[in-house]
Amino acid sequence: MKKNLLFALIMSALMMVLAACTTSEAGESSTGSEPSGPVTIEFWYGLGSEADIKMKEIIKDFNASQDEVIVEAIPQASYSETYQKLQAAIAAKDAPGLFITESSSLVDLASKSALAPLNKYASEDSIFDKDDFLDVFIDAAYVGEELYALPAYGTTQVMYFRKDIYEQAGIDPKEAFSSWENVAEISKKLQEQGVVEYGHLPMWGSGNLIDIALSNGGEMLSEDGKEVLIDSKAWTDSWEFMRKQIHDNKTMKVNSGGQGWEYWYKTIDEVLAGKAAGYTGSSGDKGDLDFTVIDSIPQPGLNGNAAAPIVGALFMAVPAINSDEEVAAAYKFMSYFSSAEVNVDWAEHIGYIPVRESAMEVPEYAAFIEENPYAGIPYKQALTGSPDFVDPTGGKIFDAISIAADKVELQNVSVEEALKEAKKVAQEALDKHNNQ
Repeated sequence: MKKNLLFALIMSALMMVLAACTTSEAGESSTGSEPSGPVTIEFWYGLGSEADIKMKEIIKDFNASQDEVIVEAIPQASYSETYQKLQAAIAAKDAPGLFITESSSLVDLASKSALAPLNKYASEDSIFDKDDFLDVFIDAAYVGEELYALPAYGTTQVMYFRKDIYEQAGIDPKEAFSSWENVAEISKKLQEQGVVEYGHLPMWGSGNLIDIALSNGGEMLSEDGKEVLIDSKAWTDSWEFMRKQIHDNKTMKVNSGGQGWEYWYKTIDEVLAGKAAGYTGSSGDKGDLDFTVIDSIPQPGLNGNAAAPIVGALFMAVPAINSDEEVAAAYKFMSYFSSAEVNVDWAEHIGYIPVRESAMEVPEYAAFIEENPYAGIPYKQALTGSPDFVDPTGGKIFDAISIAADKVELQNVSVEEALKEAKKVAQEALDKHNNQ
């Protein structure tokens, strides 16, 4: 009897050991070793319409291409909403595995140690080549020597116009868009002919106004980074030029408000409907446009100055609170998306700028641009435009400019008054930052 009991105890103990070994082998991720299955991560991005559809298609292709990572698309209303929700999610320790953000937000998060450093992953990535990325994009992904993101796609605002309207009016678009003065003059002419209600539609927000200030010789900050220059003559003259077109001459109009990108698509729809001859919009609008009637051209300069619109990038980054497994999984998709082949597929369908020089050598994309010259306009502008301004105050300078832009575009407030107040607020924020 005692022998039987002893045998039963030994067998029971042996079964427990075997069970423990089996559990350990099947679920080693719980102890920090290799995961037992694919790592699933949420991907937050503020893309709408055709861009959202295309992003989901790329995600589906990526998920099908390997069995280590599953990416789940979680669209947001806009880039700004993504950033706001992300900050709350990080604070709640429930952040997504991956997200898309703008350069200023990227730097702000990196300065707060809220982003996972990526040098380790890039060094082990066979297709990562810093020299292959356009400097205007990759430089902003670094804070010091550490890589905190990969450029996903470039963006810049270009001029879109109705080919048929210009043809019917007998106006050469190259001449019409050779300067902002010409844009205003032709807009008035088209109105007087009864062809359109408005000649040109600037896009709501500070972006277009910043572009025209830079294209009038303006600067954001002094060379030493100590003074905000947004109340300089270059700024006031350019903003006053736009204010006159919108409120006095009424050759231009700004659509504002609504949910998410509603104002944006309203602007596009008015051009497609023939109510306006053209508008200033993102290179990423191409997926929503009909290029049998629409064409595009680079932004012009003002007062004889060379055009210098902002050329920025949207970046893919990873919250620092995520596990090593999740960071590695996120980087795997980031690398996939930024590869030349996938990047040009995205660019061809949506219109954003490829982030790699080698992308322009992909035969299919080169042929596409040759057949559709409009598709190469954003890349052309990227080579001569102004690098995206990284707000050292964490967005306070941009916020001040945005408030001023609304005052001028929507309320017809004096440009000098609006920019003077914006300068005061922005300078206080910069002084505080510099004196920390």
